Amino acid sequence: MKLASPHTLKEIAALINCEFEGDENHSITGLNEIHMVVEGDIVFVDHPKYYDKALHSKATTVLINKKVECPKGKALLISDDPFRDYNKLVRHFYPLTYSLKQISDSAKVGVGSVIMPGVYLGNNVSIGNNCVIHPNVVIYDDCVLGDNVIIHSNTVIGADAFYYKKRADKFDKMISCGRVVIEDDVEIGAMCTIDKGVSGDTRIGAGTKIDNHVQIGHDTQVGKMCLMASQVGVAGVVKIEDGVTLWGQAGIRSDVTLGKGAVLLAQAGLGEDIAAGKTYFGSPAGEARGKMKEVAALKMLPELINKINTSNA
Repeated sequence: MKLASPHTLKEIAALINCEFEGDENHSITGLNEIHMVVEGDIVFVDHPKYYDKALHSKATTVLINKKVECPKGKALLISDDPFRDYNKLVRHFYPLTYSLKQISDSAKVGVGSVIMPGVYLGNNVSIGNNCVIHPNVVIYDDCVLGDNVIIHSNTVIGADAFYYKKRADKFDKMISCGRVVIEDDVEIGAMCTIDKGVSGDTRIGAGTKIDNHVQIGHDTQVGKMCLMASQVGVAGVVKIEDGVTLWGQAGIRSDVTLGKGAVLLAQAGLGEDIAAGKTYFGSPAGEARGKMKEVAALKMLPELINKINTSNA
């Protein structure tokens, strides 16, 4: 999330009442979670396992729960609870607002677009030209749709990220302030859910077609001309390159990359990056030809065991 104007390190520290290290006039221009940071951003870290990743990320300000050596060119905000204080900053710069109208006064709809009965368009939603939004679609605040987009009934675009911190007695929610951006010529089926980015964009590339009952998690980047069949589940921060095909009930864990033109066959469970142009199958997913051989070998196992037992009798 970009700030409306730059703020100094001293100003940000005052907002969350914490110590800081670095030039008090050090400039801060945005807030982001670790996967989406760019220069000028604040990122938070509250576990030693991720200190190095945060300190050496593109973020130039690190909200951290321990005094450590500050990398050159960066600044530190030292907090007893970085998760809590990051949420405070998000809510300060992204105050909670609700539109109680079915179509917000700030929503924009392009020429030739059809908005059917029961559609909800939140604050600052932007819809391009010649789109069709079918009944009971919900599009949350700040989401952006290009031209010639079709969204079928009961789909939800821009719900909050599924991102929580486990406490001793509860789960604390990470406040989402990102968007969903849907490029030109995308079609999304009925009863799909596409979550907004935690602080950046979830993006669906031009020409992609998505079947019914598909879930796409926060900050995932879907390339151009991809296909997703029914009941596909994609976790957050996944990178799906152009021309990828995901068949029914395939599932993808967070923070993996699917190379250009890759295919994930039905009910595959993917837990690691896959190369461009490859076809994968099974759970855990592997290259389809090898997995098919494994299945064939397993079918022969009872016969082999029987032969061994017979020969030892």
